[in-house]
Amino acid sequence: MTDTSKRIALVTGASRGIGRAVALELARQNWRVIVIARATKALEALDDEIKALGGEASLVPHDLRDYDGLDRLGGALFERFGQLDGLAACAGVLGSLTPAHQVTPSIMEETFGVNFIANWRLIRAMHPLLRASDAGRAVFVTSGASKNPRAYWSPYAASKAALDAMVISYAAELNVTPIKANLFNPGPTRTAMRAKAFPGEDPMTLPTPEEVAPSIVAMLAPSYTQNGAWVQFERK
Repeated sequence: MTDTSKRIALVTGASRGIGRAVALELARQNWRVIVIARATKALEALDDEIKALGGEASLVPHDLRDYDGLDRLGGALFERFGQLDGLAACAGVLGSLTPAHQVTPSIMEETFGVNFIANWRLIRAMHPLLRASDAGRAVFVTSGASKNPRAYWSPYAASKAALDAMVISYAAELNVTPIKANLFNPGPTRTAMRAKAFPGEDPMTLPTPEEVAPSIVAMLAPSYTQNGAWVQFERK
């Protein structure tokens, strides 16, 4: 039976990396989590871990580039829960590290599709649910590349810069509501995406997703009052 006293959070990119760690940390802190990822088996394994923690999860195997599906998800969540207390938008793709003039349309479309457009569609679909909460909180995972683009990173850097601009604009619109929306930069983290981008780097020198996750979960708490902030993870 669903515990209606628990706060409810939606986590994207939950099959691995930071998204998975955030979902588990939310479960530890007595949230009910709705987890989205394309990998069904990975979501099922995550569900087992959440249950082992005494938590509850709803699994949503979904490609974020099925934008209309996000609208349908918003409707389904409203019918089931009536509100959403937290949105942790952790999904992201690196794209291809290549000169801008050689980036293919498919790579640019995929990178912007996941890193930017899907998050816009999430805002569009989930805003009414966040508004129904007493303290809706949304956190979008960004990157230092949004502020410091480097050679060969144009799809990723541009998509994250667009995300930053959108979220900060959205946050400015929320001042008359209980919702807070913020950006979080985890910095270099021991993930598969980081290994793809920097194959020669020693991953053991980097913080794990499990170290990063509590900072994101803290930004979803009703007590978190910043709005429109760009927050940098600091390793303890």
